[in-house]
Amino acid sequence: MQSRGGNKLDLKVKLYADGANINDMKAQYKNGVVSGFTTNPSLMKKAGVKDYVSFAEEVVNEIPDMSISFEVFADDFDQMKLEARKIAEFGENVYVKIPITNTRGESSIPLIKKLSSEGINLNITAVFTIDQVKEILSVISPKSKTIISVFAGRIADTGINPVPTMEDAVSLCKSHENVELLWASTREVFNIVQANEVGVDIITCPTDILNKLHMLGMDLEELSVETVKGFYKDVESLGYSIL
Repeated sequence: MQSRGGNKLDLKVKLYADGANINDMKAQYKNGVVSGFTTNPSLMKKAGVKDYVSFAEEVVNEIPDMSISFEVFADDFDQMKLEARKIAEFGENVYVKIPITNTRGESSIPLIKKLSSEGINLNITAVFTIDQVKEILSVISPKSKTIISVFAGRIADTGINPVPTMEDAVSLCKSHENVELLWASTREVFNIVQANEVGVDIITCPTDILNKLHMLGMDLEELSVETVKGFYKDVESLGYSIL
């Protein structure tokens, strides 16, 4: 992967930026390291987005040629369907994020099947299990480009190694030409290495992780010195004295 700034990243996995700060998104688009964007309601809240439609329209206008995922807000499937159709109208590069379940634990598979048959590009989110991946794959239409977002980071938060799950998901998804597997809830730069080794199509990263990409392959002796310099700089700014 070659950035417009000239830094070479030896990765096959595609990097997507995860966030809803429009200024960060424009900067990441200009930098050229990422090849797509994902958002969600929690990120919009954190970024202070006040008007969903205005925000989405501005994003698509600023980023017209990369995949962008916008999530439905409703918890009712009929309302989700209407929202999904509206979101899909924002642009041809837009993917509609549909959670695999609603807050009552009811499966969204029937809705996914319906929207997929209409040719709407989908990003199925909050996926945690291989059974969920299998269910999604069983109903998607060739008319619809589909991303399956498995929350590997949150799987790891439970003390379970997410790599076997992602390996199984890769095997299942690779036979579907219109499906891409996404490693979601990235916690550290090493997750990018893991996703790349497993063969995941996409990994979505928050800004703080993207800002650490320069550390990939960094010499550890050099990093040791850089770390101590950081400590010393803080010492000087604090003005503390031990003796």
